[in-house]
Amino acid sequence: MKKINLAVVGATGMVGRTMIKVLEERNLPIENIYFFSSSRSAGSTITFNSKEYTVEELTETSFDRGIDIALFSAGGGTSKKFAPIAASKGCVVIDNSSQWRMDETVPLVVPEVNPQDISWNKGIIANPNCSTIQAVVALKPLHDKYKIKRVVYSTYQAVSGAGVGGYSDLENGLKGEAPKKFSHPIAGNCLPHIDVFLPNGYTKEEMKMIDETKKILGDQNLKITATTVRVPVFHSHSESINIEFEKDFDLNELIDLLKNAPGIVVEDDVANNVYPMPINAEGKDEVFVGRIRRDESVESGVNLWVVADNIRKGAATNTVQIAQELLKIWNK
Repeated sequence: MKKINLAVVGATGMVGRTMIKVLEERNLPIENIYFFSSSRSAGSTITFNSKEYTVEELTETSFDRGIDIALFSAGGGTSKKFAPIAASKGCVVIDNSSQWRMDETVPLVVPEVNPQDISWNKGIIANPNCSTIQAVVALKPLHDKYKIKRVVYSTYQAVSGAGVGGYSDLENGLKGEAPKKFSHPIAGNCLPHIDVFLPNGYTKEEMKMIDETKKILGDQNLKITATTVRVPVFHSHSESINIEFEKDFDLNELIDLLKNAPGIVVEDDVANNVYPMPINAEGKDEVFVGRIRRDESVESGVNLWVVADNIRKGAATNTVQIAQELLKIWNK
């Protein structure tokens, strides 16, 4: 297998540090690795596979050294400016911001769902929103079998999804301090407000879930609505997903489909109080599905409870998995 030169952009942030951890765990064939950040964090050190590296400031010449793959997690502004520069130097960028997700020329990829889309990249591949990733992993096998007609998303999202500031707001809020990141206290509270409000009354986060799901599943006719809520949990997003199908289904068969689908762990034994919980998903790469039950208010509907670690599967792990899939294509 060809060894690659790899870069992590935004290496000192919450997602960047997790990417580094996942890269170590998954043992990619790396010849040289480079870590980039803003000038504020440049000069600090990062340990990767027991070796110490100095973090460099990201500049327009950072990719003039034969970098094959760059994992970006440094915000939309950085991605907008530097991803095309990296791509022009022959590097494939896997971008974790929202900058390129809805660009028609850029694949939006979850490896368990649409790995085939990687092959038409033009130097940039987008990593979806954290809440979308775990949802589509669960939806994909069901859509293939029963054809989804409508989806209702209700999310319960951890504060780590809002970065270090969100995490600090919950930590400090539990001590009685006022919020700095959120509009209202998050400790002992739920905020039906993630990202900015749009003219249609939805938040940007809600529209991301709606639009990204359609793009990833390759079906613009899907009817989807979403309400996204920030809850006082540090790690892992939870989602109540209500699905209506075109075709009828056998519930046991549907459960078996989920059990056999890639990246899913079914935890569904309500007699023994077994169901997915954020506290158990933390630090894991799988998507956990439970509370699987027929929606008796419609002809052919089902309810799912879906939980995943938003920093790992929802960001860092999915990005590294895309890199692994890219390597498979290159090594064919």
